[in-house]
This record gives sequence, structure tokens and C-alpha cells, in this order.
Amino acid sequence: MELQRINEALDSYIRPQTFPVAVKMVGSANEIPEKARVPKRDLGVTMPVCQGIALARRYGWLMAMGEEDMLCPLGALTLGFVPAKAKFLDGSFNVPFWVKNQEVRAKINRNLPRLEQGKYSHLIAAHLHRADFEPQVIVVYGNPAQISRLIQSAVYGTGEPVASMSAGGFACGGEVTQTILTDQCQLIVAGGGDRALALTQDHEMSFAMPMSKAEALIEGLEGTHKAGLRYPTLSFLTYQAQFPQGFGELMDYLRQGD
Repeated sequence: MELQRINEALDSYIRPQTFPVAVKMVGSANEIPEKARVPKRDLGVTMPVCQGIALARRYGWLMAMGEEDMLCPLGALTLGFVPAKAKFLDGSFNVPFWVKNQEVRAKINRNLPRLEQGKYSHLIAAHLHRADFEPQVIVVYGNPAQISRLIQSAVYGTGEPVASMSAGGFACGGEVTQTILTDQCQLIVAGGGDRALALTQDHEMSFAMPMSKAEALIEGLEGTHKAGLRYPTLSFLTYQAQFPQGFGELMDYLRQGD
């Protein structure tokens, strides 16, 4: 399915405030597009995955990120850039730092979705309209009403609810890894890193779809639109409003003959 058609449908029916992002995992540095910005090489910084995606969706930049660009160990782990070693899996390190104890931390870490270690060398992210590659995943950020329209469109042809693995963090794991592993659409409520470091706003959440589901989702957008679902959400306005008593008395007085 043409990326231009997907982008046009999202613009028409969802009207996202930031660019939809095309994401692809590649197996070698040779597959990095020539014009891609690589954080450490081109910007002199390392960064979390969510920040790289934010640069694609807010600036429209073509981004490429490998192990050497990773600031966040969880992002490096979920993309399979580094191995999940024993002291990560048993919660020995204070990451995430905000859970009750090591046992809970270990459970979260063991459940972090992970791509096969070493399978991919880089993540490529680009504004969907400008992507010159076939993405594995398309990520859309929006407010709850916009994301609801995407959920409705995914459900349109299947009757199956959209899954969410939100745990208050690790948005990249839901947007990229879980979507690739399951080949299913995902709903992600952004957490700490995405909001604090990638500047995802309080009103924003995200929706990720595998490329294999894009055609069905566009069909769902069109079908649900024809059925009457809209963004912005239509308000029900054909009702009899109630005014304070004085308004009715005044109207009665004005209607009376002299």
C-alpha cells in the first residue's frame, strides 16, 4: 500500500498535530539512508529511542539510531541492540526506579518485549510522507479522541479490541517491538521517559500499526467515517435547551401583542 495514501487518509480523518512516523529496523549500517541524522555522529549526543521518534514526528527529520546512539538501556534492550543479562532480568539495577521493590522490578524487566538480540543494527524513523523505505510500523501520536478513531478503525473489520501493554513507561517497546512481534495494532499510554525526555505532552498518547494492517485500517477509517464517526467528534445539538425561568418569561412577554 502506498505510504502517500496512508498519510493522506490520516491527515483527512485524524488530523494529527505531529507527523505520523514510519519506523523500520535494519540489519546493517549499510541500510541507513544517506540523508539520515545519526544522533552521536551528527548531533554529538546520545538519546532514548522516544526522543529520536519525537524528532521525526515534530521536526520531520529522517533519523537512524544504533547501539552507540542509545542513552536509555531499556530502549537498547527492547530493540535487541544489547543482551538481556542476568542482573537486568533479576532487577538488581534500580531500573525502573519507581516500582515497589526488586521483585516487581524483575517482573517488569522479564516482561519487557525484546527483539532478537543482534538481529537488527539500527532503527530508522521518518515522517511518513517523506519515507522512501517500506516501514514495518507506523506510529501516530494524538489526543484520546483522535486515537479513539484509530481504534474504531482497527476494530471495524475484525471485532477484536486493540491491545495495550502500557506500564507507565517503555513506550518504544509498545510502539516498535510489541507491534513487530505480534503483527497487531497497539495502544500506548506514554509514560515517564517519553514525557520527560521526548516532550510528549499531557494530552498525547500513541497508536502503532504494523504495515500489514495499514490497508485494513484505512478501510476502517473510511467505513467508520461513512457510518458517522468523526474527528473532531460531532456534538449532539438537536435538543431543546433549558434556560433559567426569567428567560422564558421574557420571551413570553416579548411575544405578547401590545
